[in-house]
Amino acid sequence: MSRKGKCFDDATIESFFGTIKAEHFRLAAPNSIDAHEACVNDYVHYYNLERIKLRLSGLSLLECRLKNTAW
Repeated sequence: MSRKGKCFDDATIESFFGTIKAEHFRLAAPNSIDAHEACVNDYVHYYNLERIKLRLSGLSLLECRLKNTAW
């Protein structure tokens, strides 16, 4: 929960919301609550499991997590 006067508490989720708006909702706006929920769920799955990040050496979050936890 964000604290009063601490704008950086929400920086991570605000960054994610900005990314989902820029990459997903500008392409196709859902026209119902159920469609909107399905779009968000699909994007969260894509964001966590498939989307590569340059700061992770071109790995997805899942690949990076597996690489760093493998013995």
